[in-house]
Amino acid sequence: MKRKILLPTDFSDNAWSAAVYALKLYTDEECSFYFLHALIIVGAPFEDLSNKLLKTMEEDAMNELLDLKALAERGNANANHDFHIILSTKDLNTAIKDAIKKHDINLIIMGTKGATGAKEFFFGSNTVRVINKANCPVLLIPEDYDFIEPKQIAFPTDYNRFYDIKEIEPLVQLTNLYDSKIRIVHINEKEELNDVQDYNLMELQSHLNDYDYSLHWMPNYAKKVVEINDFIEELDIDILVMVNYKHSFIEKIVKEPVIKKIGFQSKIPFLVIPE
Repeated sequence: MKRKILLPTDFSDNAWSAAVYALKLYTDEECSFYFLHALIIVGAPFEDLSNKLLKTMEEDAMNELLDLKALAERGNANANHDFHIILSTKDLNTAIKDAIKKHDINLIIMGTKGATGAKEFFFGSNTVRVINKANCPVLLIPEDYDFIEPKQIAFPTDYNRFYDIKEIEPLVQLTNLYDSKIRIVHINEKEELNDVQDYNLMELQSHLNDYDYSLHWMPNYAKKVVEINDFIEELDIDILVMVNYKHSFIEKIVKEPVIKKIGFQSKIPFLVIPE
């Protein structure tokens, strides 16, 4: 079945870099890619703008989308891929929601800008809103990240939650692309799992019986962001995958006030799966 992938763009190098990663990641898969640009007017509602100005802005954005589509077609030359453009005069989240519904989108891939001189990327306000509002998986690509085949995938969990097969399907699909190994990592806050955690672990293993996976325990020696980053470096992880559910680690990150410039120290792509 053909995948349908949404590529939000503000026409920046960061957004294009994420698109290039998407094309390389799915090079052998049949995909339709949708470049989406939400025409955001800073500090001015659309009704306050003249029709002439609005028309000019829409024409300029459409020309940039057409140029982007042409660039992708020239540089990609992949018979498995086709490209489409979407111009919206709504806010980004509404535009994404509309596109998911209209085009049956399976995945959003978007860039997230890094901190200058730091080995981390930050969840800006747009990224946080997309993660919280989108009802499909979001793959975040760090700025200037060069594509590497994802042979090692990390899946942190506390085993406090039951994952059904549909919830981990994006993880499984990612694994199938490059016959990847799944590294399930649990930060050991107590010496033993309780009955609920044991059951959830057993069920997760049953979902992954046909895949190459391993279980890893880490002592509770630091903040989770630090420990997960250490795990990523120690095992040469290529993609980090988490499910965003209530009281989860990822929810704590994205619920923080954006003004604090939340940083998650990761140099690799990060797939967030909605609950």
